[in-house]
Amino acid sequence: MKTRILVVDDERSMREMLSILLEREGYEAVEAKNGLEALQLFETSLFDLVICDIQMPDLNGIDLLARLKKLAPEIPVLMITAFATAEQAVDAIKLGAFHYFTKPFNNDEIRALVRNALEKSDLKRENIQLKQDVQGKEGFCGITGKSPRMRELFVMIQKVAESLSSVLIMGESGTGKELAARAIHNSSTRRSKPFVAVNCGAIPETLIESELFGHKKGAFTGAVADHPGLFEQADGGTLFLDEIGELPLLLQTKLLRVLQEREFRRVGDSVVRKTDARVLTASNRDLREQVTMGGFREDLYYRINVVQIVMPPLRERIEDIPLLVEHFFQKFCDPNHSGEMITPAALKLLMNYPFPGNIRELENIVERSLILDRQIISESSLPEQVRSARPVCLTNEIIIPDEGMALEPLLEDLEKRYLLKALEKTGGAKKKAADLLGMSFRSFRYRLAKFGLDSGDE
Repeated sequence: MKTRILVVDDERSMREMLSILLEREGYEAVEAKNGLEALQLFETSLFDLVICDIQMPDLNGIDLLARLKKLAPEIPVLMITAFATAEQAVDAIKLGAFHYFTKPFNNDEIRALVRNALEKSDLKRENIQLKQDVQGKEGFCGITGKSPRMRELFVMIQKVAESLSSVLIMGESGTGKELAARAIHNSSTRRSKPFVAVNCGAIPETLIESELFGHKKGAFTGAVADHPGLFEQADGGTLFLDEIGELPLLLQTKLLRVLQEREFRRVGDSVVRKTDARVLTASNRDLREQVTMGGFREDLYYRINVVQIVMPPLRERIEDIPLLVEHFFQKFCDPNHSGEMITPAALKLLMNYPFPGNIRELENIVERSLILDRQIISESSLPEQVRSARPVCLTNEIIIPDEGMALEPLLEDLEKRYLLKALEKTGGAKKKAADLLGMSFRSFRYRLAKFGLDSGDE
């Protein structure tokens, strides 16, 4: 993924000159003609650096710098102006500008400053990552794993934590979507404020509006006192709406307005209240399919899906199983246990099992095994479905075990393999890969996005 740089200047020629210069260096440049447009882009997209003019109408560069630093204090900002004053320079540095320079400037100077700012920013991120790795063995903010898929996930979480952009966390049940939401919160500047999580499918439809927005005394039968909702409880922090696809359509409309206007009313109340809660959402259902079927609002889908994080199923990160077994062993047994935790035969069976219930199922299996044998997880202490599991094998013979099987994960795994194989055969050319599989390019892109494989390139 290219480094993205936001260029903000009310002079078109200056924006275009800087963009050309940056793109020749291999960066991706995005232009904004004023401070307000820059804020809109910054709130809905991820950037690694900002180059900003000071003298602009509506919102000048100093004010924009102050607001950018509140949104993402770690992102470096370079300030430029044709009318330099010592006072402006002091103000810019005090507000956290990485550097301040005047027009006209030398192109080599710009290249060097951009390189230096990005290197120092990367170093800060690496230091944060190092501290978190030390705090959590082989993991990140409570998420256990060291596989390539998980390391990519940790980097993505760090990036989105630095912004206020909406994040939709997708994944099968039991993959750790709430852990990812907590990791985003704990990696952000909101970490000292509340993290409030709610499962939208677990609240009765008649109560969910009151639960989210609160209610006034006497608003309905049983409302014996004023009640603050989850948006108020999470003010300044993060509100995590799990299983967002379960929200009724009427509530989806009201939620969309709150996300757009950042204000709401309690049930039965006329007072408009402001909210500063960052909203993260999650679903184990295909929301795009729900949009097509009329079960989810399209405008809300695009509002919450600015950045999408896909939690990989456990069968796609089997190299993490030994670490997870160790983690759960220490949770349910002796945390200081230094001997063997699992026999090689038992570990082999776990590595061979497809885990339709993902990490939650593995946790239950470890707990069950340790109830039967407190010393070590052995082959005999594993459930029958694990002991009898067979590797996925594509043959003409179809075998369904007597105890049943989880078909959907196997079909998804097969579909993903064919997508990757087609891309490999065409050297990454998606249109050719779609033709190879006899599907439209749109359908091919849809399936890539479903599995988190779509980079957005043609």
